[in-house]
Amino acid sequence: MAFDSYQQERIDRTLTDNNVEFYSKKMMGGLCYMSDGKMLCGLLKDQLMARIGLDAYEEALKRDHVKEMSFTGRAMKGYVFVEGAGMDLDEDLEYWIMKCVAFNPLAKASKKKKNK
Repeated sequence: MAFDSYQQERIDRTLTDNNVEFYSKKMMGGLCYMSDGKMLCGLLKDQLMARIGLDAYEEALKRDHVKEMSFTGRAMKGYVFVEGAGMDLDEDLEYWIMKCVAFNPLAKASKKKKNK
């Protein structure tokens, strides 16, 4: 399993309870949540992949159970991984999800691939 289905249910519920329009799709070896045509957050195993933006990035890294997001050995600024222990409580998960929701209007959508 590429992602924890229990955490998926919790994220789905948090987004729904906060009236966030979203859909999810499997990608990058996990599950990505999309809102307004942009990646909102994701789930990889039991870690939340949070797209929080540059303004919140440095402060987020000071919190327990948070680390730089890196797939290639190079940190992706503006994104963090929140380990399972950092979102055990519903209010902790909601904190991170709402950070992602707050950044989403400022985020740039990825370019659409052209069919050849």
